[in-house]
Amino acid sequence: MISTNICGIKLGNPTILASGIMGVTGSSLCFAAENGAGAVTTKSIGIEERKGHPAPIVLEWEKGLINAVGLSSPGIKSSLEELKYAVEKSQSPVIASIFAPTTKQFGEVAKKVSEIKPALIEANISCPNVEAEFGKPFATDSKVSADVTRIVKKNSKVPVIVKLSPNVPNIKIIAKAVEKAGADAICAINTVGPGMLIDIRTGKPLLANKCGGLSGPAVRPIAVRCVYDIYETVKIPIIGTGGITYGRDAVEMIMAGASAVGIGTGVHYRGIDVFKKVSDEIIKFMEKQGYSKLKDFRGIAHG
Repeated sequence: MISTNICGIKLGNPTILASGIMGVTGSSLCFAAENGAGAVTTKSIGIEERKGHPAPIVLEWEKGLINAVGLSSPGIKSSLEELKYAVEKSQSPVIASIFAPTTKQFGEVAKKVSEIKPALIEANISCPNVEAEFGKPFATDSKVSADVTRIVKKNSKVPVIVKLSPNVPNIKIIAKAVEKAGADAICAINTVGPGMLIDIRTGKPLLANKCGGLSGPAVRPIAVRCVYDIYETVKIPIIGTGGITYGRDAVEMIMAGASAVGIGTGVHYRGIDVFKKVSDEIIKFMEKQGYSKLKDFRGIAHG
């Protein structure tokens, strides 16, 4: 009833563990799958070891979370070992998220990761809290986004998802560019921002990095609008991510045009079994409204 398909990969339900949440180890990915995730995404894998930003790196605010993890990574060797474990043991498809500071290195990481044979590779070109180190995120420039997409595709043996940023004047332009460059699917969106919270007692920013990306319920309307715009622009599948906590949020995203939905902060609010909860809530909605499958209302908001 709620199965879906992303680039030929069947998901038993449309919920996907978003990158960076519970995805550091192979066992944590398997745990998310056991708790109902239709697919699971690794924390972004880089070619070199990175410490990321100093603590505090994640804080809760009134309508979500703010984080500046800084793309921490144990490096390619250790990451591949965890990925291999997940690919072999997970009961749900595994998506390998990757990042790199240069276009060339994106290709190098994609090649190594592809050899482990995850179901899909997600090219994370849109992290908003590492600008001081990497410069402007790739996802803010259509040409650079396309260049990264091409080299990842060239070095990948599995379908490629490109993760886009909401922090652009027109996401349609970026989406069209990566589709033309060979992207098999799009994930939208990454965190919004960067934003800042200040401790009024000390007068200092709360995050050690000062700024960080916003996620959670407050960003959902932005994510829905981005998915809506992208759906009108491309023909490839979209994974809608951003503030999905309840079944109604997932339904809204699917009505905007998403084929599947990424859940990140929802794990924080409702526990690791949020995937099963959201799936059950989608089914109840469908039964009440008389829908028999997801495609019956996918993109209905465009009618």
